[in-house]
Amino acid sequence: MIKITEDLIGKVSDEAKASPRRRTNYNFHQTDDAVLQRMLNAAEPGTYIQPHKHEDPDKTEIFIILKGSVAVVEFDDAGKVTDHVILDAALGAGGVEIPPRVWHSFITLKPGSVLYEVKEGPYDKHADKAFAAWAPAEGSKDALEFNRNVLARLNIKTE
Repeated sequence: MIKITEDLIGKVSDEAKASPRRRTNYNFHQTDDAVLQRMLNAAEPGTYIQPHKHEDPDKTEIFIILKGSVAVVEFDDAGKVTDHVILDAALGAGGVEIPPRVWHSFITLKPGSVLYEVKEGPYDKHADKAFAAWAPAEGSKDALEFNRNVLARLNIKTE
């Protein structure tokens, strides 16, 4: 039995806070070729996840909020926001399922945010994600400004 405890969530959250990327994963699956990838995804404000989609092969991705708050955002092929939801553990706003071939990202709204993520495997870092050309690359000077602009357009505030 795998137990997702407050201690584990806190440990992974602390690792995200100490990470230069301001996020980290804790994998429950044993290998990259597992057909079901399950992990804790801890993310702090100030991290950036370049919008991407999972295709070739198509993969569904599921996020369930365990602690904190994130905005999950979907985009069209031109980068226009088509849908969004705020997942907030304190409000009981639980989760979202992203279908294959849909541009998406999430933006962390509160410190200490941790998601339970499920995605079809296997994982191949060279084919897992198709990154949106209309969004800045991770680590670029415009990445966090992209997040701020998306949140401003959606009238979402962060802590």
